[in-house]
Amino acid sequence: MKLIIRVISALVLTVALLAALVVLLPGEKIARLAADQLESQTGRKLTFGGPVRLSFWPVLGVKADAVTLSNAPWAGPEPLLRAERLTIGVDAADLLRGNMRVTEVSAILPHLNLATREDGTGNWEFGPPPAEVSNAPAGGDSTLPLRIEAVELTGASLRYTVHGQDPVALSNADFGLRWPDPTGPATVRATLRPAGEPVEVEAEIGTFAAFLSGKVAPVGLSIAAPGGKARYDGHADVRGEGSGRLTVAATNARQMAAALGATLPPTLGLAQKAMFGADATYTADGRLSLRDLIVETGGNRLTGAADVAIGERPKITAQLKGQALDLSTLLAAGKADARQAAGAASTASASGWPTEHINASILDLADADVDMSFDSLAAGGIRMGASQLNLTIERSRVVLKFLPASMFGGQVQGQLVANNRNGLSVGGNLTFDGILLERALGETADYTRLNGEALGGLEFLGSGNSIDAIMRSLSGKGWLEAGKGFFTGFDLEALMRSGGNGGSTVFDQLSASYEIKEGSLKNEDLLLLLKGLRAQGKGRIGLGARDLDYLFTPQLARAGSDQILSIPVRIRGSWDDPTIRPEFDQALQPRIDEIEQQAKDRVRQKLSEELETEIAPEQNLNDLLKQRIEQEARDQLLKLLGGN
Repeated sequence: MKLIIRVISALVLTVALLAALVVLLPGEKIARLAADQLESQTGRKLTFGGPVRLSFWPVLGVKADAVTLSNAPWAGPEPLLRAERLTIGVDAADLLRGNMRVTEVSAILPHLNLATREDGTGNWEFGPPPAEVSNAPAGGDSTLPLRIEAVELTGASLRYTVHGQDPVALSNADFGLRWPDPTGPATVRATLRPAGEPVEVEAEIGTFAAFLSGKVAPVGLSIAAPGGKARYDGHADVRGEGSGRLTVAATNARQMAAALGATLPPTLGLAQKAMFGADATYTADGRLSLRDLIVETGGNRLTGAADVAIGERPKITAQLKGQALDLSTLLAAGKADARQAAGAASTASASGWPTEHINASILDLADADVDMSFDSLAAGGIRMGASQLNLTIERSRVVLKFLPASMFGGQVQGQLVANNRNGLSVGGNLTFDGILLERALGETADYTRLNGEALGGLEFLGSGNSIDAIMRSLSGKGWLEAGKGFFTGFDLEALMRSGGNGGSTVFDQLSASYEIKEGSLKNEDLLLLLKGLRAQGKGRIGLGARDLDYLFTPQLARAGSDQILSIPVRIRGSWDDPTIRPEFDQALQPRIDEIEQQAKDRVRQKLSEELETEIAPEQNLNDLLKQRIEQEARDQLLKLLGGN
């Protein structure tokens, strides 16, 4: 909107000054006098590269070819205006009475080179010489010396450069102005084609003469583009500063954005229908304030306020509030658009993580600091309750803080980080309490065999250009404690008694700590307390490969006995269909070791009696017998020698 207002203003003001060509002299003399007068009033030089001639039909006036108007000294050597042909019409009756009333100005293939300097001054802003300013009476008329009733520009192009920013170019634009009353409003119509499709602009500017002289005037602006329309009602000046109500209604938000020349990342899902409204205030230093903000898209509604610092890298500060938000459709649409843009379907298999490329270019659009609260949120399979979040983006690094967030039936605090400065990486540092394990593991890792309410902590880091690559690169650590819950898919007690499979294992308590390296979670201290059972566990869970190799070692006490039966259970295979088997060979090994130890104890006891000496449990029986035999041999030898 700022660009449109300033471009329209610059076009009108430039053409108004060119109306000085019309005087009561013929041909080349008209051109010379008009050029001298314009240069004396504005400091700009008007040059005619072709003939200048009178026109009697269809408009009384002057036609000039190859017209150029010089630029401001600070804006470079390129002319402010070039036109293949310029026609200026005057009212014949007024002309006979000695007055000059410009009824029409038209240009064919004009080109404007617009720019602003550091203080916001535009190169199209013309001021009278300093002497005239000092001699002007206070409160004098601010209207222009010439009045133009109609302006038509056909096939216009322009190049617009804001100081310190990349230039913006428009081509094949048509422009029209109607200004019948010099003290009244003007109507401006324009057809712009920033991306090829026509965008229709219509503006109503009150007290147009004051507006052209730099004063604030009432402005109503409508924009109609393929896919939607926008409306601004308020006040503005020729520099683009203004304050008023801005509304945008889109029947197809992506189509409308494309028609306006906006390039949006395919990962950004947009609903077919969207609405935006705010009390907007814009200042010349590039600051946009939005109050009473309303955004509606995909059945979601956000309200709040925002401030935008417009520059080479925009900075957004906002406070937003929502009720029940559902972003699932928008995220799904964004993924579909990303696959379509890549020209390929998803490469994810039914038993693996998606391998399609993640386009994280959206993180580089702007910097931001956004506080957000809502009653509930559904996004990409994650469901959240009433939560407070803070989102910050700085140079392609985004941090999402939970302050806290209601997730998985409990509370989660901490932060998640995504960094796309040198390739995409993701990480997090979270603590949680009262979460439901089935929901947490199911919504984040697609694993639903563990149920229970838990607390714990998690640190992780991964990198890669796909979900599959990130999951296979994960590293970190964490811990977990849970009260009553159950595993589905196997029954430890049944496995120990009969070797059967299926069913569930109900536990009273669970605790574990773990480390993550190269996409594999390793645990050595799992402890499960079950009814009549105590189980320990250790092994590996493949977060990237979606497989596991885990050993449970439950211990079952026999009724009426102090003997304990232990049968390890090996869980191995994919997450979707693991093999669960008891390992009876390892179950018998403790008993074999016990029998062997009992035999050793009996031998040691017998030897102690035979040898009439105490044998310690740690002593080696073979060494002891060898020592005893050597001692007996020495004793017998001494007796033999003594007998001689």
